[in-house]
Amino acid sequence: MSDRRTEILIAATRVIARRGVRGLRVGELAAEAGVSTSLLYYHFTDRAGLLRKTLEFISDRADRYTAEGDSAGYSDDPRRDLEQVLLLELQDTPDVRENSTAWGELRASAVFEPDLREELARATHAWVHDVADLLGRARPEATAPAHTASAERLTVLIEGLSARWLTGSMPLEHARRLLREAIEVELEALPAVVRCHC
Repeated sequence: MSDRRTEILIAATRVIARRGVRGLRVGELAAEAGVSTSLLYYHFTDRAGLLRKTLEFISDRADRYTAEGDSAGYSDDPRRDLEQVLLLELQDTPDVRENSTAWGELRASAVFEPDLREELARATHAWVHDVADLLGRARPEATAPAHTASAERLTVLIEGLSARWLTGSMPLEHARRLLREAIEVELEALPAVVRCHC
């Protein structure tokens, strides 16, 4: 991705986090990115294209900052790896605050903007799949559908905890503690596959 295009997506994420999707004005975004409005349309064709690419950018950036916690790959402790990756979604850094806020704004706007739904569903599915893989490493004896259901519950919880923390309804450390407890509950509740030795 070109540097100019990345700068525009960073600016779009910032503007969406501040003003929401409905408050996103092309002129304001162009000023924030330091480009002309015609360049925005050159790179993204229209507002819907810009929103889809911003959602993709947010998802990719989240992948990067959750991977940074374990840059050398996974450890020999899959439970710790799972907890570490999920807790990186709840950290008080500018990128995480901005990403989480913009993700919530885009998710809420998808109710009214069907063009966003497909990209949002794709990004959510990828996130659930990644978490299910981590759960599979931690509890390989459970079934893939059980891993997926657990991953769905954990990712929904992260979205809710993030919204409460970002709005000041909950201290960050309390949100992180609740997430740790939920991870433990999910791991313990994963059913083992019953094998028939007929």
